[in-house]
Amino acid sequence: MGNKRDHILESILDINSNNIWNISPGEIVELWTEGMAEESFPPYEEKLLNIIRLAFEVVHFDNGDERESAKYETDEWSTFPRSDIKKGVVAIRKRNISKLTDLSYENIRHITVATLLELISRNFGGGWESIPLSIRDIIESSFEVTTTTLPASRLHMEGGTLERKLADGFEVLEVEKGTWIEAIFAKKKAPMTKLRMLMEPEYDEEGNRIRNEDDEDVDERDDDVDDDDVDEEPQPNEDDDTFYSSYAPEADVKVDDDDDSAGLSVLE
Repeated sequence: MGNKRDHILESILDINSNNIWNISPGEIVELWTEGMAEESFPPYEEKLLNIIRLAFEVVHFDNGDERESAKYETDEWSTFPRSDIKKGVVAIRKRNISKLTDLSYENIRHITVATLLELISRNFGGGWESIPLSIRDIIESSFEVTTTTLPASRLHMEGGTLERKLADGFEVLEVEKGTWIEAIFAKKKAPMTKLRMLMEPEYDEEGNRIRNEDDEDVDERDDDVDDDDVDEEPQPNEDDDTFYSSYAPEADVKVDDDDDSAGLSVLE
């Protein structure tokens, strides 16, 4: 494999779940070999291999076994050693996306519209509805997909659906269904921007509480409250029997300090 790097990465530690899809096997081998020279590298190996597995097949083999080595020391595979020689050698090769069932929520974000439509065309010409719902969900997580089935002459008429969709940035796959055509339109969804809430500091650098307009509004509303408007504690209504019926006269009885029963529990 060539040693020319396709992307600018300073270290193998720079790989992640997003950029691993666009890194060549040769670049991984080169970065890994450079990383092994660092004493701090071994603890990161398993984590790095898990990231590599997202986009590559990863196999460990014993390079001391000639028969085993012959399987992976080919142009199809790229190999690199482990820091611990007891763990053998690693062989990797790019995962092929050759059919719809190869799609996942991870790799769907890294294929083109043309690749997607080519995969759909290989689905025995069944059209969009013939694709399993689980695969359609994966596709629609990263692509906007619409379909229409019309006679060929109507689909291709000037100013028709096909022309308008292409003008709107869609690419199309035409699936023949007798004298009619199912047009599957697809285009990449714009990446969603993650919104982050920025909390304003409550105190300034000197430790004083920062007052904002909301605080001032609350203070003004508090100042506007008249003392006469404050609810006073309700007084009992002498004509209300319910008040006195719930009043326990025993509550006012004072226990005599000399009474020996003062220290006894109610349960006794």
